[in-house]
Amino acid sequence: MKKILFLTGDFTEDYETMVPFQMLEMVGYEVHTVCPDKKKGDIVKTAIHDFEGDQTYTEKPGHNFALNYSFDEVNVEDYQGLVIAGGRAPEYLRLNKRIIEITKYFFANNKPVAAICHGIQILTAADVVKGRKLTAYPAVGPEVTLAGGEFQSIPADGVFVDGNLVTSPAWPAHPSFIREFLKVMGAKIEI
Repeated sequence: MKKILFLTGDFTEDYETMVPFQMLEMVGYEVHTVCPDKKKGDIVKTAIHDFEGDQTYTEKPGHNFALNYSFDEVNVEDYQGLVIAGGRAPEYLRLNKRIIEITKYFFANNKPVAAICHGIQILTAADVVKGRKLTAYPAVGPEVTLAGGEFQSIPADGVFVDGNLVTSPAWPAHPSFIREFLKVMGAKIEI
């Protein structure tokens, strides 16, 4: 069974953690959800971000999400793909040296990476977007440009694929985001 490493953390966006995790497990992947300084069984608090006509998203308390793997036990060579959730978690996760090392490993080995919304902040901090085309939540666009990437401004339900990298602006893109990640992972689903 192929394994996917899933980076998340406190105040991650609720849908951007729960929905991709469930979708990837549904199709048969073993998905290890991890957060620095936490172990299997610990929880991360999530936040629900919604688009209600304001100048930016609104934020409400989400669910408690139980991690199913311990961060300290991660061996990157065991995983065929990496998923990075958005929300507020990436702004502090990108300060963790091991998170940056993990992210660089997947890019250095050309393994599939999917990042959504603010999850792209981890990619820019890891210095892996130079020369790449990708999208993110619009407020993260300047970071992509400063890091040498080509920011793609697309609708919130869109997805952008550049080689092994799959990115989307926000959770409304989940169907296309996961579909394209599955293609990059080499999955074949027949209906």
